[in-house]
Amino acid sequence: MRYLCRECTDTFSAVMSVIGQRKEEKGLITDMSEYVKVAVDAMGGDNAPKEIVKGAVEAVNESGKVKVYLVGMQDVLEKELSGYTYQKEQMEIVPASEIIETAEPPVMAIRKKKDSSLVKALNLVKDGTCDAYVSAGSTGATLVGGQVIVGRIKGVERPPLAPLIPTATGCSLLIDCGANVDARPSHLVQFAKIGSVYMENVMGVKNPRVGIVNIGAEEEKGNALVKETFPLLKNCPDINFVGSVEARDIPAGAVDVVVCEAFVGNVILKTYEGVGATLITKVKEGMMTSLRSKIGALLVKPALKQTLKAFDLEQYGGAPLLGLKGLVVKTHGSSKAIEIKNSILQCITFKEQKINEKIKEMILTEEVLSEEDK
Repeated sequence: MRYLCRECTDTFSAVMSVIGQRKEEKGLITDMSEYVKVAVDAMGGDNAPKEIVKGAVEAVNESGKVKVYLVGMQDVLEKELSGYTYQKEQMEIVPASEIIETAEPPVMAIRKKKDSSLVKALNLVKDGTCDAYVSAGSTGATLVGGQVIVGRIKGVERPPLAPLIPTATGCSLLIDCGANVDARPSHLVQFAKIGSVYMENVMGVKNPRVGIVNIGAEEEKGNALVKETFPLLKNCPDINFVGSVEARDIPAGAVDVVVCEAFVGNVILKTYEGVGATLITKVKEGMMTSLRSKIGALLVKPALKQTLKAFDLEQYGGAPLLGLKGLVVKTHGSSKAIEIKNSILQCITFKEQKINEKIKEMILTEEVLSEEDK
């Protein structure tokens, strides 16, 4: 369980409607080109294929806009699907005979296991069969495969991994949280711009506030990377840069786009998860200490459950690897069906809002301005 305990249920409802997780009127699309087609690595993750297949079925049953390509061992997937009812037109199995394990060296695995579920799913995005890829499998292989197989948008220096994290005011985009440990100042500036495009168009946040993670609010604080990046962000006209943001202010929703290199971002993400899990455990223990507390627990249970749901990271889907030619979404290795479902559904909004086209437009504008300045 990955929670932070704080009241924000109204905002959560608004966020979920933007991401596209509210139940749509079911209307099956007859023209195949109108589907948002998502390749799912059905063999990747701690709970594959059971939870992956369950999440895929829940996604197609919730939305008539998506078609899922389940990539993996055909006999295994057919057996899993046999227990569910769903629109057959919205689900297709793509056979794959190999699996890339989490412990395998990513580059070697991508090269050697051409018939793995992960590689074949990425190739479906590369060749245009699918619009997006979702996996709970090897993070390293997904990051390498995303760049090597799907490829970067021209002008993107380093694609960042960018999950949504819950805050007291809704959610923020944490960019980067795992793709680029050794980032340069120019990378962080581009992260800020890409993150702003994402938050404005996917989450509907107008003029999103951008902050760089630092150990204090003062401009002169921070390590060499932060000190060098700060003035670049400050002088960037394309973003609403509000300065440094300390880690303690992130859960309060101080900024909409949290910019950092992957090492810091991953620490922030894992701290979120760890503190949330610990806090909810202690709350449960406290509620069970006496008869009075148990009665109180019964009274507050419905409201507490709804509040905690707003801070469940699974509700927000996976982390997109932004700046690639196609959408690549990485979910937690321990993902259950709900996170797989939400990851698939978030692909609908990404395509409908034409995020890649807007990133390309942003980069093209930068190049034109750069040429004019010469």
